[in-house]
Amino acid sequence: MALEQWALPQLSELMPLDEESLKQIIVYTDALPDAKADEHLRGLLGDSPQALEFITSFNKHRSAAAVAKSKRASDSKDSERVNDSKDKELPAYAPPSHRRPHTNPVIEAGHIPTDAELATEPSNPDMWSRAVMYPEGEKAYNDNYQTPTIFSNNPYRRRVVSPYGYYQPAWGPQRPNPDSHASSIHQTIQLNNTLNREAQGKIDAKEPKINIWDDSKLNVAMSNMTIAAAGDQKRPAETASDEKRQSISVPLRNNNAETSTKSSKLASFRKSLGIKSSEEKAVAKTTKEIAHARELRNAILEEEQGRWPDEQWRQIVAVYQEKVGMTRKIAHLRARQPIQYLHLLRAGYFEPIPVSWAGAVSNPLKFSIEAAAGWRGITLMWRGYEDTAEERLYWVLNHREGSLGMRMKPDFISAMDMARARMASAVEPPPEYYSINDTCHLQHTSPGYSKQVMPAPFRAYDRPAVPADDTMILLDVSGSMDFNPVRPNYNKYLITGYSRSTQPKNKDVAKAIIRRFTDAMANHDHNFRGYDLTTFSSQANYIGMISHQNLDAMWRNIRIGGGTRVMTGWQKVKDLHFQKHSASAIHHPVYGWQAGLETPMLRLLLLLDGEATDMDEFELDLLGLSWAHVTIFLIGVDGCPHHHRHANELQRISDVNHHVSFIDAQGNTPERFVTHELLKRHLGYEISMSEFEQMEELPLYSVSA
Repeated sequence: MALEQWALPQLSELMPLDEESLKQIIVYTDALPDAKADEHLRGLLGDSPQALEFITSFNKHRSAAAVAKSKRASDSKDSERVNDSKDKELPAYAPPSHRRPHTNPVIEAGHIPTDAELATEPSNPDMWSRAVMYPEGEKAYNDNYQTPTIFSNNPYRRRVVSPYGYYQPAWGPQRPNPDSHASSIHQTIQLNNTLNREAQGKIDAKEPKINIWDDSKLNVAMSNMTIAAAGDQKRPAETASDEKRQSISVPLRNNNAETSTKSSKLASFRKSLGIKSSEEKAVAKTTKEIAHARELRNAILEEEQGRWPDEQWRQIVAVYQEKVGMTRKIAHLRARQPIQYLHLLRAGYFEPIPVSWAGAVSNPLKFSIEAAAGWRGITLMWRGYEDTAEERLYWVLNHREGSLGMRMKPDFISAMDMARARMASAVEPPPEYYSINDTCHLQHTSPGYSKQVMPAPFRAYDRPAVPADDTMILLDVSGSMDFNPVRPNYNKYLITGYSRSTQPKNKDVAKAIIRRFTDAMANHDHNFRGYDLTTFSSQANYIGMISHQNLDAMWRNIRIGGGTRVMTGWQKVKDLHFQKHSASAIHHPVYGWQAGLETPMLRLLLLLDGEATDMDEFELDLLGLSWAHVTIFLIGVDGCPHHHRHANELQRISDVNHHVSFIDAQGNTPERFVTHELLKRHLGYEISMSEFEQMEELPLYSVSA
């Protein structure tokens, strides 16, 4: 509240908006990490001296509030855990006796305290770099511009042009130049690809040439080394004997004998100086390779035993690898590329995401990646990703079984070009879905519907819904849901400002879709009690069972504001689902609920108005699950490239994970059309127009309901 009181009059001088909109901007920005908040405010206000002064003061004012907020959240979570433990009993799981929590350098670095509640950069970058760097040849660097370029290890300082151009006034703040900004992005992308290929090639060349798991081959190599060493020791005596016989029987070859004697003396001299012969070098190299192979094997076995200490643990991991489609790839890495296997094993790449990570402020999937600043990822191809969660997601997508070629993440320029192409493909929605009761018509925001990108024709992958399936709704209630919609203005790839969009607020569209969806579902499955609704922003809240009768009353319990952390809501939904069906499942202390053969399917409708900060973690988690089907509705601003960029991302995930489907809409939304498409995907079968119209009729609620 203190931050809002200070910032409101300051911000009103810089942005000509109403007080409610300014409050929304303040609340939303306060929920962002420091770097993201700074970037967001620069995008809104520009780089004028007054704007920069406000941004600096804003960060100072919210730092004290962040500490208090973090303490309150911690106390609240502790209290909630105590209450939860009293209210429910989890299925018993007996962990190995006398087991200490497993740790390694990556786990330790993942617990680095962050600078603020939602920060995504560790306060000790050196510790993170040491933990995630390959020990063979990689070097750490940073973006400290006080170090002269000639002495810096940072390749981006020498090979990438500044986005600000070459000619900037020395007396004022720097402003990015659209042409230089575009050139900087192009050069960064090229350098990322070059450095990624070089790093992969270096480590591939250092992988053991012998099978570290084949004892017979190690023993043969050791035997050959022993024979060579023994032969090396015998050779000087044999040479001396040959020289003696040669001097007696062949007196005419004294010159050769003298040469041999000189060679022998030279060899003795070289040996006295510690210079090894070629045979000795080969023996030393083989000795080193065998020692390294055994050391590598022991390290892998120790890490595996520490991470997966019993049979049930290993079974959960094996099932996860199979569901994700990584079983053969992981086995190949373990057998043929053990250096890379051990590195990814320590980072947890081969197992489910631990439950505790969902609500943790810091974990190994929450760190930003910024190649130009030295904030590194975990894999060899880390340059070009936004954070470690996105890096792991695309590593899985690029290597899982059934993938056709490499599904490389599009670079920034390609992603923006594809977003603009998608945006240009929008057409008028089908006229038969027109409704006078749609939110945009009731609020009279602007005439008609906005053009929409038509979804691909529905194809059923999962089995159709059955009565035992569990339908739930997860709603994004972050601050942006209540914003007056705006779209960014671009000059090439540089944001130069924002424009207001004449469309309803996202929260109003979400409420209308939920009403239509629950009414249709009640007519379909005759569940007139309603459906579980959970909301999420920075934290998750269970609202209760909603139906046509109580939606307005329940909606008053919803509070809009905060960040967009979908994993908090997803974890709450999973807990609700398995508390209903705990008899058919087990609860693991690290990996959480594990569905059994009789566990009903969870069918979730997820409503978003933008990309969650932990969306990649959510998509990763869904890859390993077969008991959940998620249908995503993405609400967007009309004509906004950011919306279409996120839609393309969701489409890529939907293409590879058939348990995920999505529909999006922008601007003035044809709600009946959206609801029809959502129902097809949620229920898993083609719904004709006549059947949809029957489902739309208001359900006949009984008095007892």
